[in-house]
Amino acid sequence: MKNQALLNAIIDNAIDGIITINEKGIVESINPSACRLFLYDPEEVIGKNISFLMPSPDREKHDSYLENYKTSGIPHIIGHDRDVLGRKKDGNIFPFRLGVSEVKFEGERIFAGFIHDMSHQKEAENRLMQYTQHLEELVKDRTATLNETIDALTQTKEEVSTTLEKEKELHKIKSRLLSMASHEFRTPLSTIQLSTSLIQRYAESGNNSKIDAHIIKIKSAIANLTGILDDFLLLEKTESNKITLQISCFDLQDFIKEIIGELKMLTKKKQRIVSIPNAEITLVKLDKNLLKNCIINLVSNAIKYSGEETEIELSTAMTSSTIIINIKDNGIGIPEEDHEHLFEAFFRAHNTGNIPGTGLGLHIVSRYVSLMNGAISFESAINKGTLFTIELPRL
Repeated sequence: MKNQALLNAIIDNAIDGIITINEKGIVESINPSACRLFLYDPEEVIGKNISFLMPSPDREKHDSYLENYKTSGIPHIIGHDRDVLGRKKDGNIFPFRLGVSEVKFEGERIFAGFIHDMSHQKEAENRLMQYTQHLEELVKDRTATLNETIDALTQTKEEVSTTLEKEKELHKIKSRLLSMASHEFRTPLSTIQLSTSLIQRYAESGNNSKIDAHIIKIKSAIANLTGILDDFLLLEKTESNKITLQISCFDLQDFIKEIIGELKMLTKKKQRIVSIPNAEITLVKLDKNLLKNCIINLVSNAIKYSGEETEIELSTAMTSSTIIINIKDNGIGIPEEDHEHLFEAFFRAHNTGNIPGTGLGLHIVSRYVSLMNGAISFESAINKGTLFTIELPRL
């Protein structure tokens, strides 16, 4: 009896839907998750042919699927080589992943279907497809512009070759961008989907502490996705030359204090961001937004690639012609063989392991520094940390 009660509890609390049918396709049991998924009460489903939960043409072909399965053992009850669709009580159609198992019990053949809702994943795939189409349109537009330019102007052989190489690079960036988006989006989307399902279960049981924990996971996953999209958009702007300098006069020390205040929310346990003030530097004339992006990116990397209880140092200096900003950490460092590629788009050092990232941040920083007519350099060694130095001209 205890084992039976445990089995019933597992089925009743399963995140995925579970439905059992007999060899004639009649529903014999349905768990709460499946009821919520199809919007039916158990008594509305049990005793009916499972086909009424399917849209056409599966509704009409279900009996033949079942017969094929019983004779061949191949799980084609609803369709194995394409998306599986279900029909809710309100008539809405939704996609799901189906696993089928046969159980012989007391001389009868029972078939158990395990149903995993794919609605959120399909929506994410559709959004990614729309973004892909948008990128393809951008490439087509730029190709058309390139052709018009070639027809209108007489260019030297070297100029034409350079332009075509840039276009090839755009195609390469698009391909790598789509590949990375597909890979990087999958993990946070899966986290959001699982946590959402668990929150629903915990809400029913009143377990608020676990709900709060999963809300934090969802917020973190969304922040991760937002960061990835921001990197993609910034890359598109820099590659399209859509960024223009907006020079303004501001207090550099106050500016750095504001940035550190924002970044403290990202630090690990007992990590410290230390600013070393420089009384010689007060007002500067620079692009405030570009500089903020550069500093945030470098300090965020220092936080991410350094351990707990470490110190990140941000200091400034000045010469007669330049303003110098240093960001130093005691993190994992950068392998020497990776130094020459560090500012390339999509490049990540070989020792980053499972630490998330797009490989675009440092590339964008180097482009921004170049737009401000400055230079960026670094010193680093494995397990000894990294020092990044930005040098900008005094205006």
